[in-house]
Amino acid sequence: MKKEKYNIGITGATGLVGREFIEILEQRNFPVNELHLFASENSLGEIIKFKGEEYIVDALKEDSFKKKNIDIVLSSPGGSISAKFSPLAAKEGAVVIDNTSYFRMDKDIPLVVPEVNPEDIKYYSKKNIIANPNCSTIQMVVALKPIHDRYKIKRIIVSTYQSTSGAGKKAMDELFYQTTGIINAKGDVYPEKFPVQIAFNCIPQIDVFGDEGYTKEEIKMVKETQKIMHDNNIGVSATTVRVPVFFSHGESVNIETEKSFDIRDVKDILKKAKGVKLIDDVSSDNPDERYPYQVQTAGKDEVFVGRIRKDFSVANGMNLWIVSDNVRKGAALNAVQIAEILIKKYL
Repeated sequence: MKKEKYNIGITGATGLVGREFIEILEQRNFPVNELHLFASENSLGEIIKFKGEEYIVDALKEDSFKKKNIDIVLSSPGGSISAKFSPLAAKEGAVVIDNTSYFRMDKDIPLVVPEVNPEDIKYYSKKNIIANPNCSTIQMVVALKPIHDRYKIKRIIVSTYQSTSGAGKKAMDELFYQTTGIINAKGDVYPEKFPVQIAFNCIPQIDVFGDEGYTKEEIKMVKETQKIMHDNNIGVSATTVRVPVFFSHGESVNIETEKSFDIRDVKDILKKAKGVKLIDDVSSDNPDERYPYQVQTAGKDEVFVGRIRKDFSVANGMNLWIVSDNVRKGAALNAVQIAEILIKKYL
């Protein structure tokens, strides 16, 4: 008999994404029976509210999932921690929806964006783990998949403008304190989370560099896009940049398609696309109607698209500007949407 409510576990519950998990579960009225919250020893005993009730955060340990009959674990504790604890939860019968990078390229673990490849969720049973993609990849493929379905994309060039929340709360704090320090002339700025000053600056490096000069974040966008779109022939080139904003990532995306297109048709496709909100009227007197921007999209569920125009330097070329809240759709919401499909179709 199908359950009416489910026991949910959250690892990394006190982090930015963990707290967003909890907020979204409540907002979307997810059918939660029991809620189990786990985090590091530093958060032991912390109290978090959910639907008017108080829940005490427990320390994540090897026996955390034993005899609790947890159905789904929403996981965002960091890659090395998830590498150890997600399989333990899966072994106890929970389906883990993991937000870290650790499992994404495992051939036996589906990498899912519900608006793009929801059918891949059915492969969860191979390891009882589903991977949540990188935040910058999620928003890009949500916008590009309907275009790919109609015109077949053969090449993508993307430059990202990624917010500090993508690097966690300490990164956001660093931006805040550096900004206020500079404005108030309080002396030198000392970077800790970032390699250089982030306030009033852009840093063309997210994660560490590999042998060929690309960062791990850039390689993630390449490999994840191909896996999610089921097309290893799509050429992807990425440059990822950290910018001094708190929430939402922006992306300047250039694509080349196999088939010719009409920009009006592309806009019509995106108007109807699931999870997409088109803002593209550059002649409007209202700046909110001209194109999306990061402050405008923070806290919203959709992937916003604008500045759609032909690239006249190449046959069948197109430019787009894509913006989305990286903590919400780029992480927590995407995972909860996976869980919603999971309980509807597979559990």
